[in-house]
Amino acid sequence: MLTLHPNLKPWRPYSVAKITNTLNEDKQTKQSSAGKIKRLALTQEGRTKLNTYPDRDFYAYPRFVTHVDDGFISTLTNLYRERLRPGWEILDLMSSWVSHLPEEVKYRRVVGHGLNAQELAKNPRLDYFFVKDLNRDQQIELETCSFDAVLCTVSVQYLQQPEKVFAEVFRVLRPGGLFIVSFSNRLFYEKAVSVWRDGTAYSRVQLVVQYFQCVEGFTQAEIIRKLPAATGSPEDKSPFSWMTKLLGFFSGSDPFYAVIAYKNFKPIYE
Repeated sequence: MLTLHPNLKPWRPYSVAKITNTLNEDKQTKQSSAGKIKRLALTQEGRTKLNTYPDRDFYAYPRFVTHVDDGFISTLTNLYRERLRPGWEILDLMSSWVSHLPEEVKYRRVVGHGLNAQELAKNPRLDYFFVKDLNRDQQIELETCSFDAVLCTVSVQYLQQPEKVFAEVFRVLRPGGLFIVSFSNRLFYEKAVSVWRDGTAYSRVQLVVQYFQCVEGFTQAEIIRKLPAATGSPEDKSPFSWMTKLLGFFSGSDPFYAVIAYKNFKPIYE
């Protein structure tokens, strides 16, 4: 049973009764509206984790920290500013106490999902949230075609059934809605799936592209990269700067990756 947690803001556009009615809809209708999984992206071995204890236990205590640096967050917020339109309805999947949405933009509603209720309750952008372990149950108990955008920030590496989750995202998106999956090179190593732990930056990007390709109906995935600059400015020709570039040393900035696709088609806005 889905447990709803109203946040501090009053909730009107989307009632609990409406969600309850959705849960009682004919199962066959719900299945037909979900994204069709064409193939699997991961082997059984690729889905395994080093820490096999339930994710709810691992995330039982709140972590009021940001898992990426300010540069990553600024890039992500700018991307949201460019791609998410005011008045949209947004689902922030696998969220926490921050959503990195631009403060000046008003959305009709923002729904949060995660594994720690204390973190989600602290998030000022959420109108309400729900707690659910998507590695145990991939069904997202929200209305079909009810969101303009779904976001997943630095969390895709923990999904053990990404094909089913992406199919559910496809279902809850409206036609023309977009799914933005962003990530860097940081992770809880013991909780990331094997294929992600063993991968490279390139292979991880391609893996997320494959997740989109597994579900029939998503548009061709768009890849956005922003990599940290090498230590030293372009004008810095000192021996030390030359040596650090030769050895491949980079600044401490987090690399930014995002993979974006739309449901059915990419809208053209004036």
